[in-house]
Amino acid sequence: MMKRYSIYNKVLGLALAALTFTACTDTWDDHYSTEGEGMNDASLWQAITQNSNLSNFAKVVQACGYDKALNSSQVFTVFAPTNDNFSAQEADELIAAYNAEKGKVNEDDNTIIKEFIQNHIAMYNHSLTDNSNDSLVMMNGKYAKLAPGTFSGSKMLTTNQHYSNGILFTIDGKAKYFPNVFEYLRKDADLDSVRSFFYNPRFYRREFIPERSVAGGLIDGKTFYLDSVFVQQNDLFDYNFLEAELNDEDSTYWMVAPTNKEWQRLIEEYQPYFNYDDQVRFRDSLAYTNARLAIMAGTTFSRTLNTDAHLTDSALSTIAIERYESRKYNWGDNNLHYYQFGGRSNVNTQKPYGSEGIFNGTDNIECSNGQVMKTDNWKINKLNTFYQWIIIEAEEQGVIQEVSKAENTLTKEMEPTISPVTRRIMNNNRFYGKVWNDAFVEFEQNKQTLNHTVLFNIRNVLSNIGYDIYLVTAPALANDSNATEVQRLPMKLKCSINYHNQEGESQKELLQNNIITTPDEINYLLLAEDYKFPCGTFGLTEAEPQISLLVETNVTPREQSIKKYTRTMMIDCIMLVPHGISIVDEERFTVSPHGDGDTYYWLKK
Repeated sequence: MMKRYSIYNKVLGLALAALTFTACTDTWDDHYSTEGEGMNDASLWQAITQNSNLSNFAKVVQACGYDKALNSSQVFTVFAPTNDNFSAQEADELIAAYNAEKGKVNEDDNTIIKEFIQNHIAMYNHSLTDNSNDSLVMMNGKYAKLAPGTFSGSKMLTTNQHYSNGILFTIDGKAKYFPNVFEYLRKDADLDSVRSFFYNPRFYRREFIPERSVAGGLIDGKTFYLDSVFVQQNDLFDYNFLEAELNDEDSTYWMVAPTNKEWQRLIEEYQPYFNYDDQVRFRDSLAYTNARLAIMAGTTFSRTLNTDAHLTDSALSTIAIERYESRKYNWGDNNLHYYQFGGRSNVNTQKPYGSEGIFNGTDNIECSNGQVMKTDNWKINKLNTFYQWIIIEAEEQGVIQEVSKAENTLTKEMEPTISPVTRRIMNNNRFYGKVWNDAFVEFEQNKQTLNHTVLFNIRNVLSNIGYDIYLVTAPALANDSNATEVQRLPMKLKCSINYHNQEGESQKELLQNNIITTPDEINYLLLAEDYKFPCGTFGLTEAEPQISLLVETNVTPREQSIKKYTRTMMIDCIMLVPHGISIVDEERFTVSPHGDGDTYYWLKK
């Protein structure tokens, strides 16, 4: 589902917004009818040009092309500032600003169109009564307060002047424009870097919506439209990224935003984590986007979920996952709490307003739908956002890439030497709740006289950042409490990692040789410590992932004959854990000091 930023065509396509752009106390007839007390046959545009005290306003309207709309059959309500409070110099400055942006940005994104023209015009009739106390939706989507004697804080000079296509009010000054969170990013020079990312045309663009437009017929076989509806679409608002429509005037968001200096520092740190090999399609685009999303994902907070009471303990970002089942599906375990700050977060971060909390020391700017929390002291820890555990369950679909094969002496065909069988842990077994996902894969031997191999796919790995790599094995007793002594023999394994170098060439590195499991225990076998991949795979969709782990039995014929080791592998999962996080066998998660002096609390299962 794509979330959209809706702005209608400045002249056409506005009739379809009728049910949205209304004031609460308007009657249906008053809202749409052009008839009224003191009705004048002239159009709104004619009325404005005939009023010498509105000449400055008229000059800006005409320069921006809105004279055509106000002279059409479309119905509008206009709040026009008089010359006494809106000077010719101010009008000229607005026109110059409009022309400076014209042709460089979409018309609907032109600052003067959005912040001045559309801020003084609403769709349809909105008469003022003695009891009026409404929030009126202007053409730019902003809510303006309409009350007896005032409009959006400005004093009304004349009211309810009815014309053939709407109603005219005059006011004693320009209506104040109040930006939303998304719009504010364009206004603060300290946030130019954040603005450049969010307003990048690869994410933010204008789209025509034919199904919401009014077709007028065919010309040369092509449909032409009488009313055309456009939307401004921003992919970054999508649920895969922020899951927050930062331009929505009906929602309330807080956004923590780094200043340019802090942004540059973070980019220099994070960019190497998203290096892709030279053969990856769109590698530069992926690197650009993911490094910046690494900064901004988790920085937006819905006030619907984060009430004042909740924020005393923790802050839940819009992409945090509340449901245990969903966390398990996305992150490999339901006890992992990414993008949550304070409370039960992964990292022992302070409460949001603590001395090292994410909201401490921010410069808060009020917006029409929330606030921007500007900071040059970034306190969002990467271990609590994108630098995550990678847990690869052996039984998960698509994890096993291939197993060893040998020739069938009868058919001469190559056949697997082992067969993967998923074993589920029963709730009466003493290993229940200790094996990851309460399941493991037993690789049954089809050929007893050979060593076997299995290749596991590993996805979404960051580059140039340290992982501790673990192979987790399960004991035979986890499947069968009456397993025989032979079935319970230790495994003797050899493990190698496969990855790509910068040129896209496949590389193989031996991690451990002759690593031996302890019988009747869940084994966390540390294969590599602080291991860094030169090229990552974060966000890639790969049929055959660049990064894989090869696990082999390494039992000699004599060792097998004397029943010293087994060639039956029982693999629970593979874990890539951010370096420095301690794993304790049966406690699963524990308290561990980290190399940077902080302490990280990982919840016990």
